[in-house]
Amino acid sequence: MLARRFAALALPLALPFVYPATAAAEEGCEIYYVCPIIVTPEEPGGTHPPGGGDGGGGDGGGNTGGEKGRYTCTYTLADPQPSDDSGLWGSGGRQHGVSMYIEDCLDNETGMSVVRNIFTTAPPADGGGPVIDPAVVAQQAVDKMLLRPPQVGITPKPGGKGVVGMPVYMWTATGPETYGPNTASASIGPVSVTATARVKKIVWNMGDGKSVTCTTAGTPYKAEYGKTPSPDCGHRYTAPSSTAGGKYHVTATSTWAIDWQVTSGAQAGQLTEVRTTSVDITVVEVQVLN
Repeated sequence: MLARRFAALALPLALPFVYPATAAAEEGCEIYYVCPIIVTPEEPGGTHPPGGGDGGGGDGGGNTGGEKGRYTCTYTLADPQPSDDSGLWGSGGRQHGVSMYIEDCLDNETGMSVVRNIFTTAPPADGGGPVIDPAVVAQQAVDKMLLRPPQVGITPKPGGKGVVGMPVYMWTATGPETYGPNTASASIGPVSVTATARVKKIVWNMGDGKSVTCTTAGTPYKAEYGKTPSPDCGHRYTAPSSTAGGKYHVTATSTWAIDWQVTSGAQAGQLTEVRTTSVDITVVEVQVLN
């Protein structure tokens, strides 16, 4: 089994999810989940081995439907476990209480064995059915989205020159990837979640020790606005950028609020993602232009 454990590490991996086993083969396995556990889970859809979150529970023998008894699976704790920051755990890193196991399923009809990695917590103490955290499914939906940092618009433009005391406008493009809404769905076993992301706020650190928090995308500057300040997302510099090393380093950090909802249920929640980008601008005293 040791050689098989290391071979399994190279297989395609799924993101963490909760997948219970239902019957212990040896004393203590149901508590510590560190020795092989033999279960006979449902075959989801009758087309592939279990392990996607549809096993366990049911009639006490580990069967919940499908072709009962077709698969016999052994689950063994991977040793060693990947480090907490390993890419094997997915983009979110290792989640609390989650471990990696080797799933070895024998197809009792064909005699073929399928070995792969799964990510799971210990099974429920009562040997109940699947426990799939919808927040984990929601994170998978978020991982499908392309959430970009603000597409910075600012006056003065990078490469140009602004003047001390003149209004500075800040804004971002308002597409799905830079401001939202951005929607995606994901499923693990019977749990399907739809998530929708929108930018809640953008914090502009202006490079002069001050910051501006904007709850809108901002107003793009037009020449006809002249010296009128931005109505929703603006700033004024009181000193030239020469006092800050020649340029003001402006960073824009968007906070995405992501609402998720289980497709066929009342469970819902919210996740947060943060994206940052930056530009450098030049601000001079008015007499420098003469």
